[in-house]
Amino acid sequence: MPQKTIILKFTKLLSIAMFFIATTCQLNAQKIKIDGVAVVIGKNIVLDSDIAKFKQEVELRSEGKITITDCEMLEELMQQKLLSHHAIIDSVTVLDAEVNSKVDQSIQFFTQEYGSLDKVIAAYGFNDLDDLKGELYNVQKDNILVSKEQLKITEKVDVTPEEVRLYYNGLKDKGELPEFTAEIELAQIVMNSAPTLEENNRVVKELNEIRQAVIDGSSFRMKAIINSKDPSVTQNGGRMEVTKESGFIKEFKEVSFSLEKDEISKPFKTLFGYHIIQLHEVNGNTRIVSHILLQPEIPEARLKETQLKVEEIKRDIEEGKITFEEAVKKYSEDKDSKNNGGVIINNYTGETKFDLTRMDPAMYARVNDLNEGGFTNVFYDQTRSGEKMYKFILMKERTDTHIADLVEDYVKVQDLALRKKKEEIIEKWSKDKIKDTYIKLGEDYKKCSFQKNWKKVTSR
Repeated sequence: MPQKTIILKFTKLLSIAMFFIATTCQLNAQKIKIDGVAVVIGKNIVLDSDIAKFKQEVELRSEGKITITDCEMLEELMQQKLLSHHAIIDSVTVLDAEVNSKVDQSIQFFTQEYGSLDKVIAAYGFNDLDDLKGELYNVQKDNILVSKEQLKITEKVDVTPEEVRLYYNGLKDKGELPEFTAEIELAQIVMNSAPTLEENNRVVKELNEIRQAVIDGSSFRMKAIINSKDPSVTQNGGRMEVTKESGFIKEFKEVSFSLEKDEISKPFKTLFGYHIIQLHEVNGNTRIVSHILLQPEIPEARLKETQLKVEEIKRDIEEGKITFEEAVKKYSEDKDSKNNGGVIINNYTGETKFDLTRMDPAMYARVNDLNEGGFTNVFYDQTRSGEKMYKFILMKERTDTHIADLVEDYVKVQDLALRKKKEEIIEKWSKDKIKDTYIKLGEDYKKCSFQKNWKKVTSR
């Protein structure tokens, strides 16, 4: 397969794989004394081990569908380092808040993927969480520099309708029109089943009793292990690092920063339930805390009452007594969809469309057989924060898998054309910048055939 085709296919994996590889780059540069230098670009270095690890990560992420040579991988890494180098020269600014936000997102993502933070730390050879966060800061800062430099280079790039048409016809003539997978748009009506006031008061009373027991000498950690509904209490003794930029819920952060060392908060409420927090350490802008979470119980009778009400709403819509949109406005309690006709937003894309083949398996099973205008049965659901509810879903729109059509898929084709034009602009920029950038290739890679003139061979 030609190098260009391979690069285009694995470029989308770069943002995920770069976490591991760039982190390893930093660690290797600091901790490994003997390792071959593949290339130096400006002040940036790529090691032989980086290439091997990057290849492994890309092949893993693509489930073995993409294989790539060392030379092809090196060229992709050189492109990233070139962008990063010139972002510094062009005075591209990166704020600490931006980097810290990305660091927190990365930690949450990989903790979820590996099952625990300890497993992430162990898998990639870090000493502890501080070691991981320090390296991640450098990685994410570099990633943001690359992204901002790309935006700077292409900020004025656009495509005209004629360019979109020519792009589409070019793909059509070569028999390379893309296949767009099945997409759907969904809307929902949700009713929550809330606990009674008496049950909320019971939980607050129990937390106050636990708090007093700890003040009187009991172990907060043992009380958390016995009582807390948060399974993370078994990890790291239940201790967590909280910063103002971290992904913790607002109320949790506010209480964490309001406490004195060793102080235990009074019970407070979040979407997850009721908490008490103990502050263990203050490290600059970081708070080390533990918490106990209790969630009010909802009796079966109350759940059944909610289910019957939602089934009645669905029946009224089907009988024409009320429209779906009117019912959303009148009854639905989902704050994210209530004000836009019940339409569900795809959290991965920020759009209203879902790729049917990449949906959560449980949701796929519910909606796969629906035609446009069809409803699911009323079903029980529960959020990660413990909210219990009944809901049903409407299939608003459905487009089956098909070959790209210029009229029906104009926006998607336009996006592809724009991306291609931006890639071409960056390619041209790269070829120009290579001429004026210090580049030194290791001996083992001077035999590679690159797309760009990284070797700076003079034309005759």
